Amino acid sequence: MAAELPRISRQTLVRAVVKVQAMSVTEKEQLADEVFKKQPHVLAACLVQKQLGVSLENMEFLVELMLICFQAMKESGLTWPLITEDEQERQLARYVGAVRFGEDLPAGLRERAMAQYIEAHPENELLAFVQVETTKWLERIVPDESDKYVVLAAMTLVNCIAFVPEPA
Repeated sequence: MAAELPRISRQTLVRAVVKVQAMSVTEKEQLADEVFKKQPHVLAACLVQKQLGVSLENMEFLVELMLICFQAMKESGLTWPLITEDEQERQLARYVGAVRFGEDLPAGLRERAMAQYIEAHPENELLAFVQVETTKWLERIVPDESDKYVVLAAMTLVNCIAFVPEPA
């Protein structure tokens, strides 16, 4: 069963990735200021990583993902409601529940369950992008215990974007 059409299309996501990757440091700072004004809890979830022992280099990866996600939200042309701390906690629990469910399955079923999770996800293009980027990031860094916080924050961000209710 396929999910409804995402609010962030593949084309919108590609435009956001290209724009953010082409930005200077100053332009990224300006975009981060805009995130602070429109989605302060999203920015805070990235900045709190330092307190969890995440290195500045690894935080930089997460901030880049956050900027791309935010730019994609802007590029969609929709007015996005405020993502609250409560919503972040709900979506973190949702993601952790899905991961825990998969841990108890044999490899073949786990892969099927993950494929169904992605297919049914309201923002499956964004989810796939973040998963691929996170996987590539994990492959190129020296593993650290704090990496899990970066992954959890990235996946929580995607779920918040996907499941935050549309304004009436």
